[in-house]
Amino acid sequence: MNGFRSERGQALVLSTLFLAAMLGMSALVLDVGSWFREQRDTQRVADAAALAGAQALPFDTSEARSLALKYTAKNGGGSPTISFRTTLRGTDTIDVKLRRDAPGFFSKLFGINSVNVGAKASARAFAPGSARWVAPIVVNHMHPMLVGCDGPCFGPQNETDLELDNLHDPGSGNAAGSFGLISLNDDDLDANTLAEWVVKGYEGYMGIDDYRSAPSANFNNGQFQAALEKRKGTEMLFPIYKKILGSGSTAKYEVIGWVGFVVLKVNGGGSNQTLHGYFTRVIWEGLPPTSPLSTDYGVRTIELID
Repeated sequence: MNGFRSERGQALVLSTLFLAAMLGMSALVLDVGSWFREQRDTQRVADAAALAGAQALPFDTSEARSLALKYTAKNGGGSPTISFRTTLRGTDTIDVKLRRDAPGFFSKLFGINSVNVGAKASARAFAPGSARWVAPIVVNHMHPMLVGCDGPCFGPQNETDLELDNLHDPGSGNAAGSFGLISLNDDDLDANTLAEWVVKGYEGYMGIDDYRSAPSANFNNGQFQAALEKRKGTEMLFPIYKKILGSGSTAKYEVIGWVGFVVLKVNGGGSNQTLHGYFTRVIWEGLPPTSPLSTDYGVRTIELID
């Protein structure tokens, strides 16, 4: 009888120890899960901080650092280490390393108050080799606002006019400030397609190449004019051309890059149409350059890299 009681007492002790161990393991599993979630969140913040900082590259590393720090502070904080390097051209890449304390709850029973989780992310900004959502309005590379100011003159303080051009020789003086209409997929186009590209941009990717002109008469089409009205005050992406090859319906534009433009007014009528607005730096969807490289007119694509 005493032996039975002794065995029952031992079983109770073992059961109690087993339950305590199981509770401890379950509690630790819950904390480990929360630490993994905190690590994933830390990675998300590091990725976003790197992308935020890349928006200022390669023009201003101080601003890039400030943007990354501000984003980190607004999303849980931490101790970011920020550095810069070159991967394609100029100081185009930002590296962010972020560490944060992830608190423990049940693990405090074992003397573990918190663990330190870390993440790292890199993002770069580059002048794209091909661009998406481009508008079918092409601008001469010798426009005064593209060659002044030691490069493009950006911003609303530099308002200017683009004059509708009927495929003059770009070497002549009257073509420098001009713009024309362009086929972004090299097909024959109607005004409806051109108008859709003004409103939404061309869905495909446009690379550095020669592109067919579109008749300038389409500019006076009601749908095209309505499309321009919808885009007033918003950023658009215009191709930049260096030469016009051929003339008339067989003419092609030699596209060398892209520039952001904000249309404020559409003036004139007939063949005397003018777009009034200003050039601007833009962050735009694009693909990395291969060969040939585009000319840099302040358009940037940003992406996370390994």
